[in-house]
Amino acid sequence: MTLDDQRSKCLAVTEPLAALAERAGASPNMISLLSMIFALAAGAFYYLSTDEVSLLYLAALMVLLNATFDAVDGALARRTGHAEPKGDFLDHVIDRYADMAILVGIVLAGYVSEAVGIFAVMGVLLTSYLGTQAQALKLGRLYGGVMGRADRLTLILAATVANALFAGELGGLSILGWAMILITMASHVTALQRIVLIWKQL
Repeated sequence: MTLDDQRSKCLAVTEPLAALAERAGASPNMISLLSMIFALAAGAFYYLSTDEVSLLYLAALMVLLNATFDAVDGALARRTGHAEPKGDFLDHVIDRYADMAILVGIVLAGYVSEAVGIFAVMGVLLTSYLGTQAQALKLGRLYGGVMGRADRLTLILAATVANALFAGELGGLSILGWAMILITMASHVTALQRIVLIWKQL
């Protein structure tokens, strides 16, 4: 079970924020675009944190805002009756750009090797693709596996704050570096789990 399976329990947070966004006249697509801006800012702060480790706190804040706004856009769409294929499509596209912005920022900052970064990107993209491919095959949106997007962002957020507090290395890698190793392995395991699950359902 992943954090993606617990979305209903986040309603206490997302619904009030969605109501606030509705009163402000914001559209779901606008909220989605803001979530991507936060992700791009996070990637930039990760990259710049090489010379100023305190920027990791800002990177963590941007990751948190990205995750929050990503949850609010869907809640707002349902609240305003604007849940439609175009919005769902845009949300998935923006999520992928957001994922890459965050991961690439971490890799380019040198917290982990480029080789690990490439495999992390592969795992994350494949995991996300399989989730939507199940939907395309009329099997429903698939969130199963050991690490979904919510789990990944939570781990990155926690590791970022921990890395800001302790900038040293453990076994040759920073805390954020080890988090990337874990994300890489878990993402590929999740991809395999989803492949097996989809195959069985087909």
